[in-house]
Parts: sequence; C-alpha cells; structure tokens
Amino acid sequence: MNVFADWIKANGVSEVECLVPDMSGIARGKIVPAQKFVHAAQSRGLRMPESIFVQTVTGEYPEEDVTGIANGDIYLMPDASTLRRVPWVEERTACVINDCSYADGRPVEISPRHVLKRVLALYENAGWRPVVAPELEFFLVSQNTDSDYPLVPPTGRSGRPETGRPAYGVDAINEFEGLFDQLYDFSETLGLDVDTLSHEAGNGQMEVNFDHGNALDLADQVFLFKRTVRQVALRMGLYATFMAKPMQNEPGSAMHIHQNLVDAVSGRNLFADENGADTELFRWYIGGLRKYLPQTMLLFAPNVNSYRRLVPDYDAPINVHWGRDNRTVGLRVPESGQSSRRVENRLAGADANPYLAIAGSLVCGWLGIQNKVDPGEPINGSGYTRAHSLPRHLPDALEKLKAARQVREALGEDFCEAFMSVKEAEWDAYQRVVSSWEREYLLLNV
Repeated sequence: MNVFADWIKANGVSEVECLVPDMSGIARGKIVPAQKFVHAAQSRGLRMPESIFVQTVTGEYPEEDVTGIANGDIYLMPDASTLRRVPWVEERTACVINDCSYADGRPVEISPRHVLKRVLALYENAGWRPVVAPELEFFLVSQNTDSDYPLVPPTGRSGRPETGRPAYGVDAINEFEGLFDQLYDFSETLGLDVDTLSHEAGNGQMEVNFDHGNALDLADQVFLFKRTVRQVALRMGLYATFMAKPMQNEPGSAMHIHQNLVDAVSGRNLFADENGADTELFRWYIGGLRKYLPQTMLLFAPNVNSYRRLVPDYDAPINVHWGRDNRTVGLRVPESGQSSRRVENRLAGADANPYLAIAGSLVCGWLGIQNKVDPGEPINGSGYTRAHSLPRHLPDALEKLKAARQVREALGEDFCEAFMSVKEAEWDAYQRVVSSWEREYLLLNV
C-alpha cells in the first residue's frame, strides 16, 4: 500500500507543496503535481541544492565555503505523518514536510529538522521522551509597504486602531473575530493542536498556546502555524509578524517552551517523584538550562532584531535565573502537580526557528543531566534586579556558540559551522545598512 497515493486519492488533491524548513524557519521547497509527487516519493525523485541551508534571510550566501559541504544536491524524503491539506489555496492542494538525505542515504546534518531529531535520539537512547508545549506570540499590524515607515496597530471592526495595550481583553480579540474564526478553521484542517488564544500586552499582539506533545510534531506545527497566520492576515488586509520586536515602545514577541521528560515506557513524569517533590533529574535539567542556554543563545535569538526584545520590564528575560511561578526570570517553574511538573524556557523569540529553539533547549537540559549541574536555589522577587547575563547582540551570541564545545558536539559540528556562517553573513549585511535613527539624530548634529 502506498500511503501517499491512497491519501491523495482519498482527498482529491491535484498538487503537493514539498516543504523544507531552512535555517531561519522559512519554507523552502517545490510544488509538484500530485501524481508526479507519488512517483517521486517512491523513487527519491525530488532533489534540491543543499545550499538552501546556508541561504541567509535576505537570500544571500556566506562568502566562504561552509565546512566543505552544501555544494551538491540532496534528496527530499517526505514524512507521511506531516501530510496535510492546504486550506488557503483554491486548487485542492496538500503540503508535506520533508527530511533530507544524500545519495548514499546519510541524513543531511545541517538540516534543522535533523538537528532536532539528533537531540531527541539522545533521550530515546536513555529511555526518556521529552514533552513540549510552545506558546507563540505575534503581532497583527496594518499593511506597510515602506520599510522605512514604522509599523502601526491594525484597525478592527470598530474602525479604530488599538490603543492602551488591552492585555487579555476579550473584546479586543473580537475586534478581529473573522480573522480568528478563519484561523481556527484553517488550523483544524491542518491538524494543528491549537489550545487557547489570548490578547497579549502589546497593541495588536496575540498569543496562541499549543497542547503539550511530541517535540518534533510540535516543531512541525509551529512551522506550519506561522505560515497559516500570515496567510489568514493577508486575506483580511493585514500583516502578521513574528519579529521579536516589531514596534518600539511595545513588548516583544516570544516563543516560550514548556518542557518535561517522561519515561518512554510508562509515561511517568520524571521531573517529580510520587510525592510531588522535585527530582534530581529535574534539578540537573534546570542546571543545564542555566549553564548552557547563554552559550546557545544564537538559536533562541537568531536575528539582529531579536536582542531588542531582551530588556527589563517588558516580560522578557535578561538572565537565566529560575523561579517558581515567576515571569521575570528566564526559567519559570509553573505551579504544578506531579504529572505536570515542568519548566518554561522564556528566552526564545517568536522569530526563532522552532526546530532549533526546541533542540537547543533540550540539548542544554541533556547536558545538565549528564554533568549533574546544580541549578542553585530559585529566586524570589524580580529577576530584573539581577545582572543582565544574556548576550546583548548577535556577535556576542556568535562568540559564545563558537566556544561552546559540548553544545557543538551534541548539535553537530557541521550544523554549528553552517548556522554561524549564515548568521555572520546576516550581521555583515545589517552592518551595511544606515538606519533612519542615524539619519534623524546624526545627519545634522555631528
């Protein structure tokens, strides 16, 4: 039985989007007629250049040869579990997320989806299974075709743009009732396990929570959800943006990652004992997050804009202290019973690649367990009264990852070299730009 042929016939699909998440989490790939896709899936007939994984967010490439790889073709290997209908295309269309391999069957080590699989294999070999639940924030903004002009909040059905930061305002969400109705419909068609929707603190800022589950499946869902929100917003004459800090004087957008470990056989939560007390494994896991997250910050804050979000008093962390039910620290342990004991990593921005952010968080916890890292005691009070210990800009994060030997070994040296080369090229491109702030304050004054 050919699962692809059967599914396509049952759903009357005429073409298939073959998707590959790149380093920035952008969907690369090919669109092929359905029957050609069925044949290609059986015969490894879909190929792309490996260089898509060293393409920058601006579409350019690092000047230097990246580790001697990314020069030839790779083969797309569609994952049947990700086959879904695409609800916003008039012609009956499907999409499928692909893994990538070389001609000899070896996986492409620099593929972000493979990096997450590589980290999950560490846990699988130990008999453990990570469980994650992402919370993803984003802004709805009025359409803006002039990149020099600041973004402004959207206008809802009242005819007035948002003001006053209506955090958790139900009526503020209802201003865009049609948009969210369609978003839920499209999410259901795509099989996205969206749990709750709320209005965040920023004007036009929303948050969607996903139900907890398998880490790879949740990364796939976030990847697809970001495409979905953008498409729905465009249909309503708006933009949806996952920039970490799209507007000055507004909060930034995060991708908080709740995580815990369960026994792969029994499903028992390994972060709390039968009495509900924290286990050593839990403490070591938090110790690993505290020790190694600053070294992997490039995975959680991958763009020059990412670091604008990480400032005090905007519900974003500036350090990796941990606390119980404390939203001012980088690592929050929500009030929870034995079965739901978990830790929330609050570092990642909404602009982070979900595969790499989840992989980075899990690898830090893994190293903490392996090295039995003591997390210290949780803090009380505001984490903003403590030192700013996270990298403050992209070059700082690059230098920390370059020196992170254990992290690089766990994630894969080829991947780290390729990822850092892409980010260095993006930093170089950014450095060539003269901003409107510089023209405003320096042009006639210095």
